[in-house]
Amino acid sequence: MWTNIHARVHQTLKDSCILPHKSNLLIAVSGGQDSLCLLKIMIDLQEKWGWNIAIAHCDHGWASDLGIADHVEKIANNWNIPFYLKVAKAMKETEAAAREWRYQSLVEIAEENDCREIVTGHTLSDRSETLLYNLIRGAGSNGLGALTWKRPLTNNINLVRPLLKVSRGETLEFCQQFALPIWEDAANANLDYARNRIRQELVPYLKENFNPNVETTLSQTSEVLKAESDYLEAEANKILLSAVNDHNSKLNREVLKGVPLALQRRVIRQFLAKIMVSKPNFEQIEETVNLIDAPRKSRTSSFPGKIMLEVEENYIVQKRTK
Repeated sequence: MWTNIHARVHQTLKDSCILPHKSNLLIAVSGGQDSLCLLKIMIDLQEKWGWNIAIAHCDHGWASDLGIADHVEKIANNWNIPFYLKVAKAMKETEAAAREWRYQSLVEIAEENDCREIVTGHTLSDRSETLLYNLIRGAGSNGLGALTWKRPLTNNINLVRPLLKVSRGETLEFCQQFALPIWEDAANANLDYARNRIRQELVPYLKENFNPNVETTLSQTSEVLKAESDYLEAEANKILLSAVNDHNSKLNREVLKGVPLALQRRVIRQFLAKIMVSKPNFEQIEETVNLIDAPRKSRTSSFPGKIMLEVEENYIVQKRTK
């Protein structure tokens, strides 16, 4: 049966070219509604696109994961699709640790089986929740547009998200329509995780009290911010290349003085990312931006890695601290 979601995803793939014809696809399947919806659609589109499809499942080794891997393997066997499993050993139960390990594991499976495209079931709903999550954490426009259609994980392997125009409500209806065996993951009900609180408490509140289409609105906002951020990042990089010396030890202030503040901040962030041992934060970026027009000998506080920045004539110069 060819549904509206089939048609939309097929058209998205034709318009965006995010999944090449005749590719080896590794579908990340958690057992939940989004990944099962994705799997069914990819299988149904397989003949049109000439893909080779395999399934990967990542078992965190947590009590809440008990039985899921067997469930997903059974689905793979019923549909006669190769199945690959990674199981974590004593992983810390945090969102960040789990996410990092999953992507690392998926890359390993992809490399072992000559798959250049890892496909996940992230939806429009995930995109809106990610925007809210990163906004609350204080991310800039880079973070607010973080959930993209396609991004490289290595030089040879891409992460692809074909369902970013499909909501979680639609994936549920799709799974019910085709009687797909959804696994209800107990971890999704754990409100200790910030993303679960956003999904189960914040988004419903926003829908009821502000905008019933808030997920779509936020997802579209993320799309716009991503395009604008990519453009500004590219422009900032051009400015950085003209302002920095070969050793990344100093910046020419004269190059930066006539640049709009939005680009100054991005240039400084890119520069600090090259010389610091950790990701620069807002305060460190602002301290450095203030040096563009500051008097000689003005300096920042000490940054991680025992460095600071000081004004010397027309330059912002990297110095070592004791």
